[in-house]
Amino acid sequence: MEANFQRALSLVLKHEGGFSNHPSDPGGATNKGITLATFRQYVEKSGTVADLKAITDGQVAQVYKRHYWDAVKGDELPSGVDYAVFDFAVNSGPGRAIKFLQRILLVSQDGVIGPQTLATLARAKPEHVVEVLCAERLKFLKALSTWPTFGKGWGRRVSDVQTHALAMIMDARLVTAPSPKPAPQPPAPSPTTKGSQSSIIALIIAAVIGAAALLFGITGD
Repeated sequence: MEANFQRALSLVLKHEGGFSNHPSDPGGATNKGITLATFRQYVEKSGTVADLKAITDGQVAQVYKRHYWDAVKGDELPSGVDYAVFDFAVNSGPGRAIKFLQRILLVSQDGVIGPQTLATLARAKPEHVVEVLCAERLKFLKALSTWPTFGKGWGRRVSDVQTHALAMIMDARLVTAPSPKPAPQPPAPSPTTKGSQSSIIALIIAAVIGAAALLFGITGD
């Protein structure tokens, strides 16, 4: 959902870290999870590694929004599912993340989130989608040749994503849950009712007094 982008982005960046240029990373030079190629695509066509190192927070948000969040239709996904798919897209590409989601939903795996995917997702239990998506994502990562190098961090990341995605689902339910209705209060007695009660009591008292007077009168004879 649209309101979740900044929250999801902060969680993604926690795992992406700062600048790196690991020889085993096929993405090459990367800063805050953004490769030089992606930086050139969305920020500066002739950008250098030095430019990538100096990327601003605004540029980071711009890249993640356009290249990943919008690609997986994050604004239209249920809370929690949006973050799980978004993080998967950042880590392994939007097309792969979408196809894995579509496979879980048993819809056509075309790598594009359209009306059919959204309609099917709306009927699915979000907790189930998140849990299965994270399990399938971890299985995919373990099959990669780079798992021995990056596997420990990837495993922690997927586990963290699942935990936060499930929390986001619960948060969304608390926001949309109807407020409890106050207990009904008994109606206050009306003045007419009070008057009627007083009249009845007066009649009872008069009857008791009359009976007593009659009784004493008979005994006196």
